[in-house]
Formats: sequence, structure tokens, C-alpha cells
Amino acid sequence: MLWKVFGRASVALAAGAAVIATAVPANAASYSAFAFSLTSGEPTIYDFIDSATTSLDMTMYELEDTTAVDDLIALENKGVTVRVILDRQHKTANNSAYTELTDAGVGVVWSPSSFVYTHQKTITVDGTKSLVLTGNLTSQYYATGRDYGVFTDDTRDVAAIEKVFNADYAGTSVTPTDGDHLLWSPTDSRSRLLSVVNAATKTLDVEELEFSDSTVVDAIAARAKAGVKVRVVLETPGDYTSEVSEIEAAGGTVVGYSDPNGFYIHAKAMVADYGLATQEVQAGSMNISSNSLAGNRELGIVLTGTGVAQSVATTVETTFNSDYAGGTAA
Repeated sequence: MLWKVFGRASVALAAGAAVIATAVPANAASYSAFAFSLTSGEPTIYDFIDSATTSLDMTMYELEDTTAVDDLIALENKGVTVRVILDRQHKTANNSAYTELTDAGVGVVWSPSSFVYTHQKTITVDGTKSLVLTGNLTSQYYATGRDYGVFTDDTRDVAAIEKVFNADYAGTSVTPTDGDHLLWSPTDSRSRLLSVVNAATKTLDVEELEFSDSTVVDAIAARAKAGVKVRVVLETPGDYTSEVSEIEAAGGTVVGYSDPNGFYIHAKAMVADYGLATQEVQAGSMNISSNSLAGNRELGIVLTGTGVAQSVATTVETTFNSDYAGGTAA
């Protein structure tokens, strides 16, 4: 079942991958998504990295993927300007990549100390297209982890991402702007997530690694109490017994995965009102935890409606349905 899901995601991605050359406004932009595959490696991400012709900017919480590192070095050797921000709190995990990239002449910096963690996972190519990820570039987890990636070539989205990248790379302060579809921590991610949750009128599907921020959890429970069909997929729901009980008492359902050596829910995504005009889909680096929403540098994307954003919603919803069906009732 999962292999079929990934196949559909790959088709959606292929359709969107052709529009890399020029940035475009929201009314003409394209958006596509993919679920991390159950194969050894992430060719979708590698292909995007390799497509850079003038510049590539990457912010990554963890970079432990030798193929990705080699690809970045190859770009630098071809004359592409490559810049990378790595989380300073994970120097042990990131040190090999930091050293290799630095030795090859790639511009690499440790993230600003003003955030607890720089947990963002984003790649921007040629200043015209960005990939917003829920997962890190850590190859050992590709085969067993659930994560998503969303592409946007919307001019305002990409410009907002680059503005923050430039400031974080230089170690200067910046107030992020949302472009047409973005949400940032620690700026407005909680309020933007609450907007997605509170707007759900029929269905709300939530897939998360962490599930402890009381404000967001309370809002999800409130939608269930209001008659919205709420479904939640978690990693180790036993770590969130009170939150799970709150959702279930309100009428929602929760399933989970808990084998540390098995399938791992690392995603952070929501789909509200799938297939309806009020549909919204969200994916990004932020967990539903107070630190993630208020202390870290995080980036996510929210797409609304059933037009150009439909392929993203379909990829996330179809994959969610498979994960929900395979989980164990909390």
C-alpha cells in the first residue's frame, strides 16, 4: 500500500518539477509534494539539489547524508554559489558535513544562538524555487521514517524564505514575513496552526511526532467536540497520554506507532476539510510542542483551497490514510 502511495506522490512531483526556471506570483505558481520513500536515499531531493545553476541556499537541522554533501560540493565546483546553515546545537551530528563542505570551499555557518534550535529544513535553488521539508537530510532514517516535502515557486514565498536565510546566515535579526503561504517559528507558527485547526468544518487529519502544546491540542479537541471528524497519527502516543485522552474524550480518534526500530512518524502535517472548498493542508518543520512553536527557528507552509494546491493535499491525505490504517489504536 505504501509503495503505491509513494508512486502517486512521485507522479505529482514529476508534474511540478518542470517549473524551476523562473519565479512566479501566487496566481500562476505551482505547488507539489512527495512523501519520503521506503528506499535507501531520496532521489527527489538529490534531483532538486542537482538542478541548481546559479545558487543554492540550505538550512538544515541535521545533515548526515553523504550523497547530498557530495552533490553540494559538486555544485560549488561547477561555480554555483552554495550556502548552508547547520544547527549549532547538533555540532556532533553535523560536524562531518560542516568540515567536508568547508574544506571544499562551500559557505557553511552554524545557526544563530538566538534560537533554542534551528530546526528548519529548507532548500532554495536559484532564488526561484524552495523545498520545505518536515524531515532532515539524515540518510539512515530515510527507509523507515514518514516525512513530507513541499515545493513552492511562488515569488513571495521564495523571497520571504531567502530574506530569513540571508539574515540567519549573517547572524543578524529579522522579522520573517509569510509570503503567500508560510508560517514561521518563533514568529507566528502557533497562530497559523490554530487558524488551520479552527477553520476545519468537516474533517481534520493530524500527523505529528510531538503532541504536547496545550493551546493547539485544546483547539484540535474543540473541533472534535464541535462535530468535526478528527483523526490523529502519532509517534509513541504513550508519551502523550493526557493529550490523547483529551482528543478521544472529545470524540476524535488517535493511532500510533511505537517500535523504535520500525516505521517512525517524524512528519508534522495537517489536512483540514479534504476535498472541500475550505480545504487547507499544512506541512513543515514545527512539532506541536511549546519549544518548537515559541523557541526554535522553524518553517512551514499552508495551502488553501482545491485549485493549484490540490496535488499537495492529495499526496499528504492519501499517505495519511495509509499511515492511519496501519497504526495501533492509542
